Amino acid sequence: MRIVIAEDSALLRAGIERILTDAGHQVVAGVPDATNLLRLVNEERPDLAILDVRMPPTFTDEGIRAAALLRSQNPESPVLVLSHYVEERYAADLIASDTKGFGYLLKDRVADVPAFLDAVTVVGAGGTVLDPEVVSQILVRSHRNNTLDALTAREREVLQLMAEGKTNSAIAMALHMSVGSAEKHIASIFTKLNLAPDESENRRVLAVLRYLES
Repeated sequence: MRIVIAEDSALLRAGIERILTDAGHQVVAGVPDATNLLRLVNEERPDLAILDVRMPPTFTDEGIRAAALLRSQNPESPVLVLSHYVEERYAADLIASDTKGFGYLLKDRVADVPAFLDAVTVVGAGGTVLDPEVVSQILVRSHRNNTLDALTAREREVLQLMAEGKTNSAIAMALHMSVGSAEKHIASIFTKLNLAPDESENRRVLAVLRYLES
């Protein structure tokens, strides 16, 4: 996979590049800020762009704004956002805009190399990877809307695990229930959120988006 990295920390940028290279990926460019990110993506046409949320000159939201701009101008370009903190508003906006080829991870996850590489593979292939902490904080922020009130406490737990990318069997194991029970909870969630059966593989993530849209 051909990858572009935008990260202001030279040490972290080099570390990520080494991890990716050792895994067989090709890092075609690495930059310390978001200024040239769009130009690089347009020129290099990478399979994935990995970028930090906070970068020069103000170290506030340059990276996440660049991600939003990149997604709006190049909606089919996969983006994996890394952050020390959960930027709830930006995360919700980006997730709600389109989940295809999008990931949002806290930087602590990079230390778990296998999990990080799995996330790179999933996002690069057009999938969605959301850090459990990102999902948790967004759901907590959305707790006041009426849609949440329709779900039971157990269904909310199942929904969070769904958004984290857990399979039905993994959800069952995490919540100490049978796979059949997990499937019944998921079916109930889809019904309460008015998500009709279709062929979309993202229906599980769309369940989370219903929280963010209201």
